[in-house]
Amino acid sequence: MPSVTLSGRAFLRISGKDAEAFLQSLITTNLPDLQENEIRPGALLTPQGKILFDFLIRRDGDDALLIDTTQDQRDALLKRLTMYKLRAAVDLAVIDGSEATVSWDDAEAQAPRDFRFARAGLDVSRRMGGGGADDAALYDALRIQAGLPEAGRDYALSDAFPHDALLDRSGGLSFRTGCYVGQEVVSRMQHRGTARRRPVIVRGEAALPATGTELLAGGKPIGALGSVCGTLGLAIVRIDRAADAMRSGTPITADGVPVTVELPPWAGLAFPEETAEVPAQ
Repeated sequence: MPSVTLSGRAFLRISGKDAEAFLQSLITTNLPDLQENEIRPGALLTPQGKILFDFLIRRDGDDALLIDTTQDQRDALLKRLTMYKLRAAVDLAVIDGSEATVSWDDAEAQAPRDFRFARAGLDVSRRMGGGGADDAALYDALRIQAGLPEAGRDYALSDAFPHDALLDRSGGLSFRTGCYVGQEVVSRMQHRGTARRRPVIVRGEAALPATGTELLAGGKPIGALGSVCGTLGLAIVRIDRAADAMRSGTPITADGVPVTVELPPWAGLAFPEETAEVPAQ
């Protein structure tokens, strides 16, 4: 059973009789769907529909929810939630701890399950605290193979829509809830089918270059590498432009390394059949 401890984490506990209703009106996750012993992804968006904060969320007792985020997001996220609190019967607290332990292949029996990986057909548990004995790079490899991006490594906060990060497929984006911040924009993207940037699994013919390296097709950028592990990586790309390149036989490269790109098979997505728009001359 691989078991990896991730550092740089932070935890916020939102408790009180209004806790679920309070978060339901703010974040992208549909909390009534959140089961006991289950972890789902989520985000708090800008009014323009871009990801301002990203996190994982689970239940923590009868009237509380626990947010698992990064240390560099913690204080600003707490400040933002406090700003929205007003008179809601909610308590917001920082929980001590800066580590989370992830296990898979016979995951820890009592630890909550990560719904993102369950969608990809993998049994992955996650809990607060340390104790993992394996190299953290194993977790990156697992994420890459599943096609699951994370902020900081694969996209920049305030610069990506939830569809770009696959939240609509991994259980972190609802179109059935009440009005959360930015919902109108992402709902319009969903119903009009205008999402064109998606995560892809990148396979190189040699070791891939560093995070941030552009993916080029015919000399034109279609995206940039995020997480990298040897010859495998993740990238968020314009899938219409990637489809054009594959249809025409145009090589896709990363700093000269020939690569192939694949949408995560479990996500039920396909590269567009129509040609990408051509700018006016």
